[in-house]
Amino acid sequence: MTSQTSAPDLAAAERAPLDRALVRLALVLLAGAVVVQLDATIVSVALDTLAGVFRVDIPTIQWVTTAYLLALAVVIPLSGWSVERYGGRRMWLVALGLFLVGSALCGLAWSAGSLIAFRVVQGLGGGLLLPLMQTILVQAAGPQRIGRLMAAVSVPALLTPVLGPVLGGVIVDSVSWRWIFLINVPVCAVAFVLAWRSLPATTVAGRQRLDAVGFALLSPGLAAVVYGFAEAGRRGEFASAAALVPMAAGVVLLVAFGVHALRVKEVPLIDLRLFRSAPFRGSAGLMFLFGISLFGAMFLLPLYEQQVRGRSAIEAGLLLAPQGLGMMIAMIVLGRVADRVSPRMTVLAGLGLSVLGSVAYTQVGARTSELLLGASLLVRGLGLAAAMVPVMSAAYSGLSPAQIPRATTAVRIFQQVGASLGTAVLAVVLSGRMRAATDSVARAHAYAVSFWWTFGFTVVAIPLIFLLPHQPASAMGGPDTLPVPRPEAERTAAE
Repeated sequence: MTSQTSAPDLAAAERAPLDRALVRLALVLLAGAVVVQLDATIVSVALDTLAGVFRVDIPTIQWVTTAYLLALAVVIPLSGWSVERYGGRRMWLVALGLFLVGSALCGLAWSAGSLIAFRVVQGLGGGLLLPLMQTILVQAAGPQRIGRLMAAVSVPALLTPVLGPVLGGVIVDSVSWRWIFLINVPVCAVAFVLAWRSLPATTVAGRQRLDAVGFALLSPGLAAVVYGFAEAGRRGEFASAAALVPMAAGVVLLVAFGVHALRVKEVPLIDLRLFRSAPFRGSAGLMFLFGISLFGAMFLLPLYEQQVRGRSAIEAGLLLAPQGLGMMIAMIVLGRVADRVSPRMTVLAGLGLSVLGSVAYTQVGARTSELLLGASLLVRGLGLAAAMVPVMSAAYSGLSPAQIPRATTAVRIFQQVGASLGTAVLAVVLSGRMRAATDSVARAHAYAVSFWWTFGFTVVAIPLIFLLPHQPASAMGGPDTLPVPRPEAERTAAE
């Protein structure tokens, strides 16, 4: 039942600090989620080292990344149903345990084949953790607090693309490649104990049956599309059969899922009725385009510093620090005002800053001022954070707590496909330009052209902003907040 909240109550809710139980819940979940977000970027800088260790070529070792992405694609559609069926706490512990075991096995791998197989185990856990975290927190926070909470928990997600390559470079250069994976084990173990002791048990409303037909269509379809994009990026072209065939097969399966989801009487794996909500449509579309722009740019930025300016992996990562600083500043501000300002205006301002911060990179040369590029990244970081947090929050505008798990699943799928597409498109564009580049000036121009594509994807997102709510979350009321139960030990002590 939707609560009828009075204006004074809403005003008090927006000014009130986040309660201790909710903050503790967020910290416990972040302890597990941060390693997943770091892992993807840490591994990316070690592929060349891994190819040498196992004496395989780069196309083979690329499967260390591809296998992980495919595992994510297969399991993400199950996240919403699994929360409804088994509860958030139980699924969190299962997913975290899978990621821990997968990380340990990867660190003990004896061949490229064994490492690739163990990355699948790791990906099955990692693919569940992030949507589970978002679902649990959104259900607990409610509409009046979701903006501030999302600003807080989004910090690791936005900073890890910057910090990951630096940490990965330090580990590869100073220790052993095995610690790229083994470093996750103690962190996950601590996170598992914290979750076991303090994560509240949630009541499962009903034994929701799995949409088996939907799963048989959606997960393979999503995996095929992601694989096709990965192959296009690796080969530097979309025209190859290795890229086109899986992409075409994936699209057919996804269309078949759409038809099935609209006809099935039971709740489908992804409830397409969610798209009747304009804020949800806008958020899903924006997350798709942000996935293209953000992850595509994060693919280009370190490569530009390494291939054009001759930086090491660690130096390239450090030179991206201004973007992380900009994100952090924006998060501090949003953490205070996110629920009191218009999502539409905040995203519009953020997107404008992001475009402004991208202009210098569309004109980049072999000797462009590092001061200019650093300042641009700072502005870009401010804009990205200001845009993404309200978009993630607006997806839940007007939805009931029961709709949140599947809404989270849908948004995560759009973001994952966008990230895969963005990396593939820019890899193809860059590869085509780099074939004719014979000196640093030509290579710099190839990157400038590629950055124009990220600029274009950002601009295309502007019309979708007007689907977002104009009023701040605190002024709209919304669904009842799910309580944040205290752990059993606390309840017993209090009684």
